[in-house]
Amino acid sequence: MHIPTSKNMDVPRRTTWTVLILCWLTIFAEGYDLGVMGTITPTLLKDQAWKLTPLDIGGMSSAALLGTLVGAYVFGILSDLRGRKPIMIACVLLFSVTMLGAAWAPTPREFYLFRFVGGLGLGGVISAAATLTVEYSSSKSRNFNFALMYSGYSLGALVSAAVGMGFIESHGWRPIVAVGFLPIIVVPAIVIWLPESLEFLVSKGRITQAKTLAKRLGINVESLLKPKLDAENTSVGKVVQAIFGRKMILTTVFVWLAEFMVILVIYGLGTWLPQIMRKSGYDMGSSLFFFIIFSLASAIGGVLLGTASDRFGAKKVVGVGFLLGALAIGGLAFKGSLLLNYVLVSIAGVGTVSAGLIYLGFIPTLYPTHARTTATGWAVGFGRLGAMSGPIVGGVVANMDIGTVWTFFIFACAALIASLSVLLIPKVTAAAGDNAEGINQASIGEAARS
Repeated sequence: MHIPTSKNMDVPRRTTWTVLILCWLTIFAEGYDLGVMGTITPTLLKDQAWKLTPLDIGGMSSAALLGTLVGAYVFGILSDLRGRKPIMIACVLLFSVTMLGAAWAPTPREFYLFRFVGGLGLGGVISAAATLTVEYSSSKSRNFNFALMYSGYSLGALVSAAVGMGFIESHGWRPIVAVGFLPIIVVPAIVIWLPESLEFLVSKGRITQAKTLAKRLGINVESLLKPKLDAENTSVGKVVQAIFGRKMILTTVFVWLAEFMVILVIYGLGTWLPQIMRKSGYDMGSSLFFFIIFSLASAIGGVLLGTASDRFGAKKVVGVGFLLGALAIGGLAFKGSLLLNYVLVSIAGVGTVSAGLIYLGFIPTLYPTHARTTATGWAVGFGRLGAMSGPIVGGVVANMDIGTVWTFFIFACAALIASLSVLLIPKVTAAAGDNAEGINQASIGEAARS
């Protein structure tokens, strides 16, 4: 069965930008939520009421990430079965409200609980936002648009560090966390203006609804319906077969391994980079400024790498990006000047977060359309095991008090494994039917065969 995708749709620019902006805002909120732990970690360690150890901090960071693990699996498949838009709305509501709860938490136990529940929403919003962004983009700009959308994550983390620099010493960590409640104001805009996935509606046989929506958006729905679809509902069994079947199992192994390793690095550095820099002799403001540079470079680098992947192919760009990230992180283990450290932190941000977001856009091209969101969500879910491990690894090393060198070396090795795994992904898959390296031709969300 051939399932056409947005490759065949002529999407009006207004629709593309509406979807892009709304998805950007949700990912920006996610970036603030997950980045806030790195911002407040030095202050939490000095909190005399809670008296936390580095291992406690690692566990607190991992609580939200454990939630994203569960949320990615549960909401990922619900998105394929029930729709992208309602899942996104539910997820934004969930992680916004729980940020307010985490700011209120009287003890670490309540903080853990609210961060875990909020993580459920964080895990679900990623795959829904990714799928809608690539579907409502033209084939020539999907990588760029995806990178632009996901730059919201890095900018959200940057804002959390900037808010911390401005207010954490005078007001403590709780107001910094409470700011994460504000994304709830975006929900009405999502309800009113975000369209449901046309591909989802067609795959469910809801042709009349798809035609009505396409007409409102100014999209030629007939191109979406050719060739004629067999309007059978997607089943869980068919989704699982598309991901773990004999032809796809090796692809899935390398996809998951790379995702695990790079996410371990991203969230390990995201939690511990300010504290590592404090131990290296920088004050609170300077330490948070390293985190700002890391996040800003990630945001800018994502757009640049998105453009490069449209031209050269995402597989090469991501593989080389992870390699450069590994070298930069390893370089931070050695004593260098302030300027050199700024450069290395910037490259580390581009080579991990930026390359990681391009990789997230690359994953859907490897799987059939009916399993795309689930495959992405499950890969992200497995990556959350790495996300949970990253803060804990940093906490273990900090608790051992053996210096920052080994923290950097461990994260550099993880980034190197991620690079090798991407480069080892088979070139031809059941989804793309072509060289997976040619993402600039196949692009994100290209036509799939099953």
